[in-house]
Amino acid sequence: MEIPPFLFGQPKEDSARIILSDDYEGIITRDYGFIIAIVEVIDVGHGIIIPGNASTFHKVEFSILTFRPKLGEVVEGEVVELVDFGSFVRLGPLDGLVHVSQICDDYISFEQVGNRFIGKETGKILEVNNDVRAKIIAVSLGTGRSGKLGLTMRQKFLGRPEWIEKDVEEEYAEKEAKKKKQPEEEVSEE
Repeated sequence: MEIPPFLFGQPKEDSARIILSDDYEGIITRDYGFIIAIVEVIDVGHGIIIPGNASTFHKVEFSILTFRPKLGEVVEGEVVELVDFGSFVRLGPLDGLVHVSQICDDYISFEQVGNRFIGKETGKILEVNNDVRAKIIAVSLGTGRSGKLGLTMRQKFLGRPEWIEKDVEEEYAEKEAKKKKQPEEEVSEE
């Protein structure tokens, strides 16, 4: 790592943190995913001077905090933008796209006036600032500062908390109905 002369007046570790933060935070790599922060500068080696260059060069050991999304991972975030083709959900350092076809298992329409999506049969509504649970269905980590995440909320137990609560209630009601039917079937077979 190169430490320029204007940082010579402070401890090497502080100078290294400044340079590392500028160089790595907010970057997406294939190996580590999205680099959120430099957690700790563990060691800064002795500097090497290269003739004709005013900076010093050091081997640096440091730890980072990353977010590496995986296919099939269930994540929670907040809807930050709605457009006619879908919604963008903030997942910490990245935004993921829920395409209009993946918002819910219903015909969905976009209301520009109300800036929301509405399900035709279910009446499900999705608006900006809604908290949601989604599943990652596509990951495209480029390099530099760009990456794309595709999300879905079509399956049971995904979407807004109200949708999930309704799914849980329906699942419970189905199990209870099956329990009540089982004894009758067992008796009739005997």
